[in-house]
Amino acid sequence: MTSSNMIPSPPPAGAPLVELFNYWFEAKSAKTSEAIEQAFRLRYQVYCVENDFEDPEEHPSGLEIDAFDAHSVHSLLIHRPSQTTVGAVRLVLPLREMAHCLPIHDLVETEALPFPVATSAEISRYAISREFRRRSGEERYADINWHELESKQQFSNRRIMPHITLGLMQNVLRMAIEHGVSHLCAVMEPALIRLLSRFGLNFHSLGPIVNYHGMRQPCFASLDELLLSSRLKRQEFWQVGTNDGKLVAAC
Repeated sequence: MTSSNMIPSPPPAGAPLVELFNYWFEAKSAKTSEAIEQAFRLRYQVYCVENDFEDPEEHPSGLEIDAFDAHSVHSLLIHRPSQTTVGAVRLVLPLREMAHCLPIHDLVETEALPFPVATSAEISRYAISREFRRRSGEERYADINWHELESKQQFSNRRIMPHITLGLMQNVLRMAIEHGVSHLCAVMEPALIRLLSRFGLNFHSLGPIVNYHGMRQPCFASLDELLLSSRLKRQEFWQVGTNDGKLVAAC
């Protein structure tokens, strides 16, 4: 007899990627004060402790918070077996009363942006727990060293390898749809842009690379274009990013 408390076995190796992803992870909005605090705490670890992007002395509570959080929505990626928060991302929303309301506006003139400011939001504060990142090279992203994790018996299937990032992008899509966003912009490291392009998520550059917490590329994309390109080019990744199409079916 199977106990209701037993952890189910992972899907077989040949299972669809979305089934594997949903076994290991849960992508969800952070709508309670407790969940939002988890995002702020992970951001503090990544942005203040592990990297010197922000001054930890300005965040004595151990929560990394800035002025843009007042008009942002947040989400988490949960590792199901351990119920730990492994990733967080926010979407900075536009403000009707302010044309200059997104972080990217400090780097690119609002008049030069080739997308509608009123319905555009910015992907920001992308953070992944150190334990779930690779140990060398592009170490802030989820193209991680799975040999190390497998040796700790945290994962048993290599096909889930790069998809922490897809889980965070699923969250971005959910937040964008919920808030009527038509375009997404961001200031990303080239490494992250390359990783997203592997999933069929292609962002367009907004001028030259800038020095913003390191070398970053301001970029943007239409939400419709991202969904179409991913579905046509990388169907398996599209299924994870849209939760097997459920997110776009709700539009």
